[in-house]
Amino acid sequence: MKKTYLIVLAFGILFLFFVQVAGTLVESIYILDLMHTSLDAKVLGVLFFFAPLLLIPFRKKIPSLLVWTMFGLLFVGRGVTPYLNTLGRMLASGVATGAALILFALLLTARPKGESKTETGLWISGGLALAVALSTLLRTLNYSIDFSLTFFGGWIAWLLGALLGWLISQLDWSGKPSSQNTKGKPTGALVGIFLVLTLVYFAFSAPAVIARWTEGNYAFIVLTVSLLAAGWAWVAMRYTRLPEHISPLGLLLWNLAFTLSLTGTILAHRVAFPATPQSPAVVVGASAWWQAIPLVLMLLLFPVLFLDLQIFVERVKQADPAPSELVPGMLLGGLAQVLLVFITIFTNVWGYVPPVSTFFRNLFWLPYLLLTAGITLLVGSRHADREETVESREKPHWAWAVLLAVIFLGTGFGVLRTGRVQPGAADKSSLLVMTYNIQAANDASGERSYERQLALIRQVSPDILSMQETDTARISLNNNDYVRYYASMLGYYSYYGPTTVTGTFGTAILSKYPLLNTRAVFTYSDQDETGTAETEIEVGGRRITIYDVHPDGSEPAMLAFARSLLERARDKPIVIALGDYNLRDYEEAYQLVASLYTNAWVSVYPSKISPDGVDMSGKNRIDHIFVSPSMGVRNAWYVLPPDSATDHPVHWAEVFWEK
Repeated sequence: MKKTYLIVLAFGILFLFFVQVAGTLVESIYILDLMHTSLDAKVLGVLFFFAPLLLIPFRKKIPSLLVWTMFGLLFVGRGVTPYLNTLGRMLASGVATGAALILFALLLTARPKGESKTETGLWISGGLALAVALSTLLRTLNYSIDFSLTFFGGWIAWLLGALLGWLISQLDWSGKPSSQNTKGKPTGALVGIFLVLTLVYFAFSAPAVIARWTEGNYAFIVLTVSLLAAGWAWVAMRYTRLPEHISPLGLLLWNLAFTLSLTGTILAHRVAFPATPQSPAVVVGASAWWQAIPLVLMLLLFPVLFLDLQIFVERVKQADPAPSELVPGMLLGGLAQVLLVFITIFTNVWGYVPPVSTFFRNLFWLPYLLLTAGITLLVGSRHADREETVESREKPHWAWAVLLAVIFLGTGFGVLRTGRVQPGAADKSSLLVMTYNIQAANDASGERSYERQLALIRQVSPDILSMQETDTARISLNNNDYVRYYASMLGYYSYYGPTTVTGTFGTAILSKYPLLNTRAVFTYSDQDETGTAETEIEVGGRRITIYDVHPDGSEPAMLAFARSLLERARDKPIVIALGDYNLRDYEEAYQLVASLYTNAWVSVYPSKISPDGVDMSGKNRIDHIFVSPSMGVRNAWYVLPPDSATDHPVHWAEVFWEK
């Protein structure tokens, strides 16, 4: 059994590619449609998930031409994805997603050439574990953004794609289906496979997502996922009998415990939002110790997904289906996947696609409960006979251990490397503060712009940076944590603020100074959750309170936000409240804030027009910097789109106080 690595590596690359292209497809559709709060024909890109319909004509053996055609589409589609604009990425990743699904179906019962006895289920589960470990590595090395999906890292996909092609050439997929199926249909098992892949795509292939759910220890979360995934890949290669010793009842209890711990992890960080404009604000500070209990349990239990995949694959193999007989299960699985994608996105944009989306407000836990409960029900519905145990259990080649060790150690290096920018003189009496609505790291045309945004931030080099629309560590933006990316690249301290569980726009504070007493404050909203990030810094012996804001909604909601901000800032000696206020200077909520605090731009340019002609009067200005009356402002700047690399002007000012 020295050729075991062929199956594990082949499915490892295939699963990795699927997670990457499926994530890119969903991200591209979101950017082109939902980011602009509307749906049009581009949403039909989800139909790529139903590509297995093309298998209907194939009722006998698998044609070699079909296998290599699907590989070619996957190879080219995945390879060119990093180099295209948003629309091009949607099309290329969509083709690659469909090809990956069909190729998975065609290779589901493949075996190394010359081998008669196989443990396909265990091998394929090892491939999924390898994919999770590789995805975690590629993201961690680039601060949560998959390096192989960037322009400069795209070569990795071509290299892995070429390796996948060679691996496929070493496999035998030409077995004929039996004339009769005596062990049931594969439909339920295929739906189970899709649910497992969906959950891996939603969270475990990008552990930074879990860290943002909980604001938990990033290093612990990432390294735990990497270690356990690499460990399962080792189990699959060594042919240990561990999976064989888990009884059906034990497997069911393991899945139930995982379901409860995953759902509990999210519910532990759920917020009961203010119900009316008169309701007091809800303040969420540092997590309590008990909130970490379900998180730790979930991380330790998540390898059950690999075992579930093994069971589902074995059931499909026992059904011995023709390619066309896989279609019903794969279509149902694809439908479940698409519905779960929309449910997850609607929990974040519940106010923008009525009447459907409003039902999902504050139900971020629901799609994860549906996923894990569905897997549990399907895996426990029927006990599958385990594949015949391979008698020869030779130890894997030492290179396999080296590969897994390199993946884990590389992930550890990516997690632990850090650097801090120097904040300047200890007795300084001024700060350069900047507010930046990054529109999820996209410009006004819906194209990725995080590199241009980072370059602009570096050029300004603010002491304090408030960022809005940073809620990107979720499937709608391919699980990219841009706050972590910017903070790590800049060497800043950071506080994400309202976690992704709460469904806000995402308000994050980055600082050259350590952040103290961080907390998130939620006020009433009827359009999108309003969460303000708060923190304090020590500069020149003074305690300064920072507020990063992004309210939205009706006039009562905006007034509730303004009153809450003034109430919380009332006793603070030095206040800087900046962000995307979504307020013009003629609106009541703006005037309420301006009655007590100084607007930086207006204080420098009372006409609201700078000497170089930047007109920020009337409707042109909703991004503001307010400071305490005791503070002065020396300079103020706005950079307008397209130079701002987003759909908002970027605004910064130099504020000072007496020593």
